[in-house]
Amino acid sequence: MTGPTPSPWDLELDARGLLCPLPVLKARKRLQAMAPGQVLRMLATDPAAAIDVPHFCAESGHGYLGAEPAQDATAYLIRRR
Repeated sequence: MTGPTPSPWDLELDARGLLCPLPVLKARKRLQAMAPGQVLRMLATDPAAAIDVPHFCAESGHGYLGAEPAQDATAYLIRRR
């Protein structure tokens, strides 16, 4: 018997309802507390996050792993540098 499949992320941040630049600012703060290599899944509803999150990752050196629809939001996966 096997247990539940582990999630592909280590921590989740709910930034739904927040507008630019708050989702990225909250992600930055959360990532600072994470270990290198860990993955943050951020849920956001702000359309600007589709531009802001990849840009933030490129500027800060974190890995942008992509985005996908999730419930009523978009889920962004970021790997801590």
